[in-house]
Parts: sequence; C-alpha cells; structure tokens
Amino acid sequence: MKLSGALVFALVAIQAAVLLSAVPSAQASELQVGYYSKKCKGLENVVKWHVIKALKANRRTGAALVRLLFHDCFVRGCDGSVLLDKSYDNPNPEKNAPVNIGLAAFDLLEEIKAAVEDRCPGVVSCSDILIFAARDAASALSNGHVHFDVPAGRLDGFVSKAEEAQAELPDSTDDVEKLIKNFARKNFTVEELVILSGAHSIGQGHCSSFTGRLSEPADQITPAYRELLKYKCSSGSNPPVVNNVRDEDYNTVARFMPGFVSRVRKVPDFLDNSYYHNNLAKIVTFHSDWTLLTQKEALGHVHEYADNGTLWDEDFSDSLVKLSKLPMPAGSKGEIRKKCSISNHRLY
Repeated sequence: MKLSGALVFALVAIQAAVLLSAVPSAQASELQVGYYSKKCKGLENVVKWHVIKALKANRRTGAALVRLLFHDCFVRGCDGSVLLDKSYDNPNPEKNAPVNIGLAAFDLLEEIKAAVEDRCPGVVSCSDILIFAARDAASALSNGHVHFDVPAGRLDGFVSKAEEAQAELPDSTDDVEKLIKNFARKNFTVEELVILSGAHSIGQGHCSSFTGRLSEPADQITPAYRELLKYKCSSGSNPPVVNNVRDEDYNTVARFMPGFVSRVRKVPDFLDNSYYHNNLAKIVTFHSDWTLLTQKEALGHVHEYADNGTLWDEDFSDSLVKLSKLPMPAGSKGEIRKKCSISNHRLY
C-alpha cells in the first residue's frame, strides 16, 4: 500500500517531534540546587503550599509522599515512572506491583503539576515535583527537623514495569542479608539501609505485607503487639494498619498493650527516631524491620539512632538527597510530562 505524500510528511513530522521532545536524562552530577530559580520562579513555594494544605486535611498524605519518593527512585532512578498509569506502552506499570500496594498521593501530585503548568508550561518535570513534595512533607511531619535543599533538573521517563519494581524494591518479608545486597546494588551502605528504614515511624502497611509476623515467636515480636496486629487484620479484607503503634487508636492500645497508652499520640505520623525504640522493643510491623536486629553492624546503627534523634534527622535528610540523585538507566531519554500519569508520546 502506497502512502500519499501528505501522509508521509505528517508521519515524519510526528516522529521528529517525538525525537526532539525526548532528550537524554540528566545525571546526578548535572542536577543543581536552584535549577528552577529563573526557569520557574516561585515553584518551590507553589509545591509547598499544596503539600501543607493536603497535610492539614490528612497527615497520612505526607507519609505517602515520602514513600513515593523511595519507590520511584529505587526503580529506574528518579524519573517519575511510578506515577505512570497503565497504557499501550506500559500495560503493567510499577504501581501495579504487589510490593507497591497502598501507594497514594497521586492525585495531589497531579494537582500540583496542573498548578505548575499554569505557571510555567512545559518546564518542570513530575519527577522533580515529587521530590520537592516529599521533602516538604518530611519537613512538615518532623516539625522542620528533616530538611534539605533539592538538586533538580530531572526528566520524566517513558518506561514503567511492575516486574522491575517487584524485582528491585526491598520486600517487607526480606531478611537482612537480602536487604543489604539490595541496597548495595544502589550504592547504599548498611548504615543508610538502617537510616532509610526509619521512615517506618510514619505511614501504614497492609496486612498482606506482614502476614508472617502474626506467627513469629516472642523473641522476634512482642506477643501483645502480635495479638494487636491479629485483631486489626481480622477487621476486614487486607486492611491497612499503622506502622507505628504510637499512632494506633487509644482503645485498641489500651486493650492489648495497656503499658503503652501514655505514648499514644493524638496527632499521628510524626517523623522521628521512634522507629528505632520500637524495633528494639520488637513492636515493629514488618519482618524486614525486625531483621535489622540480627546483623551486628545494622544492630549497632539501630542503637545509635535510638540514642540520638538529632543525628537521625540529619542523616535521614542526607540519605534522601542521595536517594533523589539515583539516575535513570544509562542511555535513557526523558521528557517533561504534561500530566504525571501519562507520557506525552507513545514509544512505538
């Protein structure tokens, strides 16, 4: 079948537009603090305003943003691939992976993106917006103790595969040896593994992520806490349960762990070093948390951060910056998406 000259010209023009809009991704060394200071003035204030408004309505949104940062950057680098919806090019995207169950705050990021597009069309990537938003959420949830400048200039990737997320992200059932190897592949140390695990002082997980904990022995999980988790998981089909028992409802804690009621907080999701105290007391939700106590170096760092919350604030901030610099795969090209859930162009 012969194509008309006009149709051939149109197809060539479309292909050229795609090639022009897809440019090589920025490497970590090329990212800059203040990257948008002239390109999109006031950008960070716009992001922060939307994040603070969302947290006033529901602080759990802040925990979701911090989790999204990790789950995006640990797979294909910080390219916004976790934000992509199912499409022709990505029929089974990262957000569909079992390890990504419960990911949230996608609507907030679309809201921020729309506001940024009104202000600076085609300038700011969704991957950069996610990192700004996660930084602001971490700062708000820690009362300003976690803070850092965001090096920016990332592009949004085209590829999102659930199988890659499942293979690369750490699983809640992993033992410490597997966690150490997993983090080492991303150039993170044992100490940084322990530091980033401290994010489990906030947020929640689904019962399917810690089923094994419900039958672990008393030397791995405090029996009263194990019974509390069993009770929470019996309340529905795979319900979410808070990561930090301090954020549980008062009556449930009074029923199962009456000695803990004085530590229950009216305001949940406070990002601090309480995770390390909980871990030493064996009242953490995931096997991957408890398993840190079984390796000498990791255990030493758990004690270190339990004893020094200020040090953890600083080291967690530094680790988030390092995480945010994980690059896209070598040779990858990217774009500035118009919407965070949809690529601007088809790959094929």
